[in-house]
Amino acid sequence: MSDIEPPELPRGIALAWGVAANPQRGPKREMSVEKIVEAAVELADADGIGAVSMAAVAARLGFTPMSLYRYVSAKDDLLLLMQEEATGLPPEEHRQEEGWRAKLRALFDAQTRLYLAHPWLLSIPITGSPITPNSSAWLDAALASLEATPLDATDRVAVALAVTGSARWYGIVIAGYAEQARSTGMSPDQITVHEAELFDRVITAEEFPALRGAIEAGVFLSDDDPFHFGIERVFDGVEAYIATIDRGEPKPEADTWLVSEPAEVAEDKKVREARKAVRVAEKALRDARKLERQVLKDARERAARRQ
Repeated sequence: MSDIEPPELPRGIALAWGVAANPQRGPKREMSVEKIVEAAVELADADGIGAVSMAAVAARLGFTPMSLYRYVSAKDDLLLLMQEEATGLPPEEHRQEEGWRAKLRALFDAQTRLYLAHPWLLSIPITGSPITPNSSAWLDAALASLEATPLDATDRVAVALAVTGSARWYGIVIAGYAEQARSTGMSPDQITVHEAELFDRVITAEEFPALRGAIEAGVFLSDDDPFHFGIERVFDGVEAYIATIDRGEPKPEADTWLVSEPAEVAEDKKVREARKAVRVAEKALRDARKLERQVLKDARERAARRQ
């Protein structure tokens, strides 16, 4: 038995699990952590995460900001609890799907709908694993969906994270389009046409030949969903990997984590100056290439007129 004491749960996580000590004294019984979080979520749903402050939540509940701090002692804890509340539990329907692929697809769709319902969730930065009950339930659901596969525990977590990451990226895009529709009054189809027209106006074959080819092919007016295409290709890759396990092939070596430079290196004055010089040079190169394309275009036109 280890003599090392387990780490103490941060206040926010302890509140999420319902194991934090209750305040010894406080305002009327109408106040509780649950009601504070509910009011904060309502504010965020209505006006975005920027509208949430301890003062705003207190005003919505009819109390003073100081009274809230007896229940939720920091805004970061409130944001964690809001995330937990809005996330909720994964839908039970995914369990009725046949096979790991269909189960994960159902979870992927449910997560993207979650971001559309509460787009402010995407504004909360990821600072580590969300060790809260509902977030844990989503991860557990994804891992359980893979139980019948030969993937080991590490691989299952990796697949679950790939699904979660794809859903978050999809959520960022669809939430952004929903906000644009709300602020402009345009329908999603109108936004698509408008963006296609903008692309068509500024993208030239000389400067961006591959992108221009995609525009000419009507990609930006297509009804195809690139995000579901992407997640299906992820699933294709997992299936192919499972096949290598079934054939008894050795597991490939895992890549190491991408490690950022130490702060003392990144903040070094000479390093910053050198990187700034690179950015200036890159801009000059882009401008020079743009000028070159224009000069070549003009020369071709002059040559054509002479002929």
